[in-house]
Amino acid sequence: MPAALRPGPGRLEAIFLKRAHRGPMDPVARATIIDAGLTGSVRAGSVRQITLLEREIWEDRTTAVGSSAPPSARRANLLVNGISLAHSRGRLLRIGAVRLRVAGETKPCERMDEVAPGLQAAMGPDWSGGVFTQVVEAGDIAIGDTVEWLEEAADPLPEAIRNSLTV
Repeated sequence: MPAALRPGPGRLEAIFLKRAHRGPMDPVARATIIDAGLTGSVRAGSVRQITLLEREIWEDRTTAVGSSAPPSARRANLLVNGISLAHSRGRLLRIGAVRLRVAGETKPCERMDEVAPGLQAAMGPDWSGGVFTQVVEAGDIAIGDTVEWLEEAADPLPEAIRNSLTV
C-alpha cells in the first residue's frame, strides 16, 4: 500500500546510535553529525552514513503483521514523523541545522522477519524501509528538531556514490 503524502515539515522523533554490527540500538536525546556520519555509530563513513525511517510507515507495517515492535528494531538512526521520504533520491533534507542528501532507499533485510514474521515483505514496497543519506552540512541534532525538505535545487550525487548504489 502506498504511503500517504506528508510534505512536512516534520519532526525528529528519535535518535539511535548503532555501536556494533548487529549490536543494540542506543536511544539518545541529542547527537552530533560529522562529515562521515553520526558520531558514535558504526556506520559513520560508509555510503549509508545516516538512515531515516518514518514513524507512520513503521506503525502501519508492524500493525499489518500483528506486531508492536519498537521503531529501534528497524535499526535506522533517525525516526521522523510528518514528512514523507519515499522517492526522494537526490533531495536535500534539513534536520535542525544539519543538511542531508538522500542517496537512496533502504531495502528491508531478512532481519525484519526476525522482528516479526512477514515484516520484510510488508516493508518492501514504496520505500517503506526508509532512506539512507550523505552528510552535506554537519552539526548537532536533538529530538524535536524540525525536519523539512529544502526548496533549493539538489546537487547531483557524487559519482562514487552513484556508482556504488544498486537501483
